[in-house]
Amino acid sequence: MPGGDRTGHDGRAAARGRRRFPGLSSRAYEHPADRSALVALRRLSGFDTVFKALSGLVPERSLRLLFLSDSVRVGEEQFPHLHDMLRDACYILDLPGVPAMYVSQDPKPGAMCVGLDEPVIVLTTGLVELLDEEEMRAVVGHEVGHALSGHAVYRTVLLFLTNLAVRISWIPLGNVAVTAIVTALREWFRKSELSADRAGLLVGQDVQASMRGLMKLAGGNHLHEMNVDAFLRQAEEYEAGGDLRDSVLKILNVLPRSHPFTTVRAAELRRWADSRDFQRLMDGHYPRREEDKDASVTDAFRESAAGYAETVRTSADPLFKIVGGATDRIRRGFNGTGA
Repeated sequence: MPGGDRTGHDGRAAARGRRRFPGLSSRAYEHPADRSALVALRRLSGFDTVFKALSGLVPERSLRLLFLSDSVRVGEEQFPHLHDMLRDACYILDLPGVPAMYVSQDPKPGAMCVGLDEPVIVLTTGLVELLDEEEMRAVVGHEVGHALSGHAVYRTVLLFLTNLAVRISWIPLGNVAVTAIVTALREWFRKSELSADRAGLLVGQDVQASMRGLMKLAGGNHLHEMNVDAFLRQAEEYEAGGDLRDSVLKILNVLPRSHPFTTVRAAELRRWADSRDFQRLMDGHYPRREEDKDASVTDAFRESAAGYAETVRTSADPLFKIVGGATDRIRRGFNGTGA
């Protein structure tokens, strides 16, 4: 990873009792809805070349200069505790190289991983001041997961297109195509956040810290006033919905967002942490990067269909109940059992 820290790791993560995942493929933690789209894109011959050519308008050099000139670069002399977390996260997920990381003055808690050629991680001061050490560790792992999955390039283009849509909104029909692309990218990116949350849990290996961090993003630094079980019950109530009007309103509410709602993220992560798949991963049974070239697109879509079918089957949302029959037919089709 050009420009990154190639100085290696000293095993601090292992010394603290956290497991490491040598050769980890991002397929190990990617959410089914995210994974199937990424595998399909990666298997398209020349897709990355074409995409980067189309992304040539993105002012990446300007973005890097902006971080360098107006943010604080994390390292051994500045925010050393964050530097250690970053190196540990890269060590645990076995990310080749260590991305540059910056802290940017912004009271709103947030983090992002951007960049076309080299991923750059940015944390806001609002986030740094909000989270404790283990909560922050999960967030840093979340962003390193974005880097390992290759999400940074798409996130960078999404940011650029979002700004472009605003600038050309006065052109008749000019904004329609850009808005359509932005909407599609946001839908994918929301799913990618669920994958990155899983990566954060693999790094922190403390589900309670991950839950606390998500609660703080929703309710601020008032943990003594909040409760994880009650927070997850909010997700159950939200997902149950009510009637079809609530289902439609939920879709409309989430469309302009880049991230899923916080209670939904917490519930998704909790379910994965309780799953057999997570336990197998923690026991060392996971796909390796060296096997990525042999990954089957058909298998990825079959897994995605099965994931959606399970979501529909267990959801109390009335709209999901209506489409449940159709989703089940899709799953049977992938399994070769017919319609």
